[in-house]
Amino acid sequence: MDENRCKACGLCIHFCPKQVLDFSEKRNLQGYKVVYAKNPEACTMCGVCYLVCPDIVFTREDKK
Repeated sequence: MDENRCKACGLCIHFCPKQVLDFSEKRNLQGYKVVYAKNPEACTMCGVCYLVCPDIVFTREDKK
């Protein structure tokens, strides 16, 4: 995730089917709270976060 591109719109959090994401207290260079994986073990790599992100903050990587 490119934290400095995040504008804290919350779409990725809202649409994540496994409730993996949430806002952190950390802020990026623009002052927005950044999104983090609060429950990463639940991630199925479905790509919904990538698809709904208006700024393409996320990149898709395969789990190893």
